[in-house]
Amino acid sequence: MTAMVFILLIVGGSALLSWPLGRYMKWAMDPDETAGPGRQKLDRIFASIAGTLGTEQQGWKRYMVALLIFNIVMFTVSFAFMALQQHLPLNPDEMKAVEGSLIFNTVASFTSNTNLQHYSGEASMSYLTQLCSLMWLQFVSAATGVAALAAMARGLAGRKMMGNFFVDVQRATFLVLLPISFVVATLFLFGGMPMTLQGSAHAATLEGLQQIIARGPVAAFVAIKQLGTNGGGFFGPNCTQPFENPTFWTNAVCMVAIILIPMASVWMFGRIIGRVRHAGVVFAVMLVFLLAKISGAVWFEQAPTQAFASLPIEQATGNLEGKELRFGAATVPLWAVLTTSTSNGSVGAMHDSLNPMTGLMPMIGMWLNATFGGVGVGMINMFIYIILAVFIAGMMVGRTPEYLNRRVEAREIKFAAVTLLAHAFFILVPTAVFAVTPWGAATLNNVGPHGFSEMLYEFSSAAANNGSGFEGLGDNTVPWNIATGIVMLLARFIPIILPLAIAGSLAAKKPTAQSAGTLGVEDVTFAAMLIATILVVGALTFFPAAALGPIVEHLKFMV
Repeated sequence: MTAMVFILLIVGGSALLSWPLGRYMKWAMDPDETAGPGRQKLDRIFASIAGTLGTEQQGWKRYMVALLIFNIVMFTVSFAFMALQQHLPLNPDEMKAVEGSLIFNTVASFTSNTNLQHYSGEASMSYLTQLCSLMWLQFVSAATGVAALAAMARGLAGRKMMGNFFVDVQRATFLVLLPISFVVATLFLFGGMPMTLQGSAHAATLEGLQQIIARGPVAAFVAIKQLGTNGGGFFGPNCTQPFENPTFWTNAVCMVAIILIPMASVWMFGRIIGRVRHAGVVFAVMLVFLLAKISGAVWFEQAPTQAFASLPIEQATGNLEGKELRFGAATVPLWAVLTTSTSNGSVGAMHDSLNPMTGLMPMIGMWLNATFGGVGVGMINMFIYIILAVFIAGMMVGRTPEYLNRRVEAREIKFAAVTLLAHAFFILVPTAVFAVTPWGAATLNNVGPHGFSEMLYEFSSAAANNGSGFEGLGDNTVPWNIATGIVMLLARFIPIILPLAIAGSLAAKKPTAQSAGTLGVEDVTFAAMLIATILVVGALTFFPAAALGPIVEHLKFMV
C-alpha cells in the first residue's frame, strides 16, 4: 500500500506541476503580444547573440537545415574536446585518450539526447569533457527537442513561418532548462550530492589500505541529465551510485525531474496550437499507457528472482536482485518505466536483473516511444500516431481525414509511415544482424532468450534515444560502438525532420470548415481511436521480437 501511494505521489505530483510549467514554457518558447516588454527584450538579446542567423523567420525547410547545421557543429566541437582531453585542463586525475570508436559512439549518443554509455565516466572522462562537452550537450540537445516541438506546433497552428531555430534553442536553454536545472541542482546539493572540481579523494580504510573515491561536479550534471531526458551518468553505475543518488529525497526528486518537462511539453504544444482540450486528451492517453506499464512492472516484479530458485531460502518480498535496497523494491519498476517512457535512460537498478516480463515493460516504452517521451520529441512522436489515427478514422467513415481543420492526404501519410517504419527498422534489423554474427553473440554474458533480450534492448534503447541498457553484454566493442552510434543519429533526426515536413505541408493548406462528419480531437472517441492505433501498430511491429526474448524466458521459468 505504501508503495502504491508513493507511485501515485510521484506520477500525480509531476502531472500537477506540469500544468503551470507548460504555461511557462509557452511564454518562454512562443511569446505573443501579451508577454510584455521584458519578454520581448529577451528575444532581442537572443537575436543579437545569433547575429544575422537570428533575424529571419524560417519555414520548415530552413528551420530543418538550421537545426541540422547546429547539431553538426555540436558533434564536431564535442568530438574535439573528447579526442584531446589528455592535453586539456581540468583533468586532475590525468584521464588518458579515449578509443576512436568510443569517441564516435559517445558524441553521437550525447548529441542525439540518448546518452547511451559504453564507458564509466569517472574512469574515462576528464572534468572538462564532462562539463564542457557532455553536460553542454545535455543542455543543447534537449533544447533542440523543445525547439523542434515549438516549431512543429506553430506549423500546425497554421503559421507558414515556424520561427527561428537559433532563437528557439536559446529560449529553451536559458529560459526553460537552465533555471529549472539550477533549482534541482540546489536540491541535490542539500541532499548530499557532491559538487567539486577537486580530483578523487584518497582515504585510508580501517585495514590501512588506500582507497580512491571518485567525485566531481555531480549535482549540476545529474540535474540536467534528469530534466533534459538525457540520463547519462557521471559515474558508471548511474543513479545506483550513492554519490548520484544519496537519499530517499534525491531519489524522489530524480523521478519527478525525469517526467516533469516531457509532461509539460504536451501542455505547451496545446497552448501554441490553441487547443488545450486536445492536449488534455493526448495527455490522458499518454498517462493511461504510463500507468498501465507501471502497474505491469510492479506486478511482475513481485515474483522472486530465478537466481535464487535453486537455493534453500524463501523469498516473499519479490525480486531483490540488482536493486538499491535503501529506497525499497517498489521504486525500481517505477523508475524503470519512467526512464524508458521518457527517453531518459538513467537507471535506479540493474535492468538486466529484472524479471523477464518486468523487463518487457521498459522495452514497450521504447518501442512505442510516445508515452510523454523525450523532452519535446515525445510529443512529436505522438503526433505521428495522431496523424495515423486520423487517417484510419477517416477511411473507416469514407471521408477525407482532417487534423486541426486541414486535410491529411497522401504526402502526410507517407511521411508518417516512413517515420514509424524507420523506428522499427533501426531496432529489429540491427538486432537480427548482431544475433546471428559474432558481433553480438561473442559479447553476451547470457545465452538463450535472455541474451537475445539484451541485444534487443540495446538497439531499442539506441533507436528510442533512451540510453539505458540491460548491461549484460560487453558492448564497448568497435561493432557495437559504430552500429549503435549510427542508429542513434538516424533515429534522432528522421523523427524530427519528417514531422516538421508534415506540419509545414499542413500549414500550407487552406483550413476546411468543420462539419458533423469531422472527427473531433477533443473527446473520448478520439482518445479511444488513438489508443487502438498505438496498440495495433506496436503489437504488429514488435510482438514477434518480444516473443523471442522476454516472453519465451518468462514461459521457460513457468515450466
